[in-house]
Amino acid sequence: MLILAATPIGNLGDASARLREALSTASVIAAEDTRTTQHLIRALGLTSRARFIALHDHNERDRAAEVVAVAAEEDVLVMTDAGMPTVSDPGFVLVRAAADAGIPVTVLPGPSAPLVALALSGLPTDRFCFEGFLPRKQGERQNALAALAAERRTMVFFESPHRIGDSLAELAAAFGADRPAAVARELTKLHEEVVRGPLGELAERFADGARGEICVVVGGAPAPVADEAGALERVLSLVSGGAKLKEAASTVAEETGLSKKSLYDAALRAR
Repeated sequence: MLILAATPIGNLGDASARLREALSTASVIAAEDTRTTQHLIRALGLTSRARFIALHDHNERDRAAEVVAVAAEEDVLVMTDAGMPTVSDPGFVLVRAAADAGIPVTVLPGPSAPLVALALSGLPTDRFCFEGFLPRKQGERQNALAALAAERRTMVFFESPHRIGDSLAELAAAFGADRPAAVARELTKLHEEVVRGPLGELAERFADGARGEICVVVGGAPAPVADEAGALERVLSLVSGGAKLKEAASTVAEETGLSKKSLYDAALRAR
């Protein structure tokens, strides 16, 4: 089978007992950077006789079939440099190839920078989405931000130290300078820092950049103010178009956040 192994994102103490055992006993390790993985093994005080296969962004599509063929005969431990494979890291193409070939896939859970940043942000965690790195090209980045401007869920982004100031400024322009956010950097490391505040203030704070690995967490868009008269008109319009009243009320309730019952009752009275 394939075994996806989450690795520490900064603090070696976060290496799980299962990860340590897997590193000590694995016969094959597919690693994003074989040198980084070998360094981790030594840093954890472990020894390994595993055969290493390099599996990174530039060769994953070409090597996935080879790794899956190996996994059909023996377990393959899949590792990236930090965090969970497949999450803004290599592994997705490999997992899809394994699934298509009927090869079992399991996971050794562990550290994940997006979840750590979300938990520390002080922003709602009941509904969230992970957006990874924003596109590098300006036009694509602006289109991506425009598409997310009305997103109601808390959003988690990755960003590089030299781009953080510009990205925060663009986020403030797209979402509003008052949108609550948090910049979390060097998570689980000695100089861990979480700065919370409106996007506009954060853009000024980090205008000259920041050191380390960075996550940006942004609060979702506020709920739109419902127009009850307009909502009722929409219900009646749907009904006149052939929709059943209950279905029309339910549809508009989802669109506006208004009560389905109140819309239904108001439509009955209007008819």
